[in-house]
Amino acid sequence: MINWRRLTEQDFPLLREWLRQPHVARWWNHETSAEAVERDFGAAARGEEPSEDLLVFLDDQPVGLVQRIRYGDYPDYRKELAPILDVPGAAVCIDYLIGDPRRTGIGLGPRVIGAIVEATWEDHPDSPSVVVPVSAANRASWRALEKAGLRRVAEGELDPDNPVDGRDHYIYLIDRPSVASS
Repeated sequence: MINWRRLTEQDFPLLREWLRQPHVARWWNHETSAEAVERDFGAAARGEEPSEDLLVFLDDQPVGLVQRIRYGDYPDYRKELAPILDVPGAAVCIDYLIGDPRRTGIGLGPRVIGAIVEATWEDHPDSPSVVVPVSAANRASWRALEKAGLRRVAEGELDPDNPVDGRDHYIYLIDRPSVASS
């Protein structure tokens, strides 16, 4: 069973370990000192910023992290996307990682993404969609999005998370399911 809870400061040592894993470090490009993790994740863990950093569990074992934001809370990010895709402020974005390398390549990523997307409709009832930019070079990530039901709707140039990557990005989207009228 996949579930999650808010990341806490007590989780930072585990997060640091994950961020050091080569398969994570390649795409997340974060400093991994205790001070850097506190700087980058502390405000969200304390509820001082609007992003949701969620520690993901599989059968009660921590396996990954999902960051979930509303574009309206991060206007600069929304503005960066505007030339490629008009994103509503109420739309949600996710970023994700599977921390344990033994848990990669077995279909867990699409399951986590699918579960988070499903929960988003309840957690953010005004959100019309989930919109996820991903580096075109990160095939595993965009394939996981596709397997979770998101579709590629745009391509364009964005600043990469990792400076070694090019600016080419794919934009994936899934709309809130419509409620059938009875």
